[in-house]
Amino acid sequence: MFIETETTPNPASLKFLPGKPVMTAGTREFASPEAAEASPLAQALFDTGEVVNVFFGGDFIAVTAAPGVDWSQLKPQVVAILLDHFVSNAPLFTANGAADFAVPAESDLIVEEDPADVDIVAQINELLETRVRPAVAGDGGDIVYRGYRDGIVHLQMQGACSGCPSSTATLKHGIEGLLKHYVPEVREVRAA
Repeated sequence: MFIETETTPNPASLKFLPGKPVMTAGTREFASPEAAEASPLAQALFDTGEVVNVFFGGDFIAVTAAPGVDWSQLKPQVVAILLDHFVSNAPLFTANGAADFAVPAESDLIVEEDPADVDIVAQINELLETRVRPAVAGDGGDIVYRGYRDGIVHLQMQGACSGCPSSTATLKHGIEGLLKHYVPEVREVRAA
């Protein structure tokens, strides 16, 4: 088995491609060692002591190193952990850890949506799903819809994108411009 690596716009994150599906549906982010207890693989990555974020995408794992960590030292450790996991066909999650994918539940919305905006919200979500999420996944991350109210769309960046220096530019210049173009009711995009 061979695991490819790709750089991401976030210099602290690398994207690892095992050549097989990682998540069959949704995505999952682990932002702390405590959250990683739901996945033996994420926990093993955090156990290096040099990882601060692990993100499972459809066909990749994005790993974010702690500040000051040298990727030339950490990368071989991460590749070894990933090889061990995938070669042994170990489960990705513990028995009760597979829940809580990145698709937010209604209660995870950060603003109370107006029922009259249901068509606008549907347009926003379709654009996010078809145009934005594939591009963000290419950079080792994901974007999660967190609500729409009074012309303002609230989005959360995950994975390699969550701590990326260019994430604000991506939200403001890329995603905001796209949404404003196709959904005239959108006035602004804010990070959640």
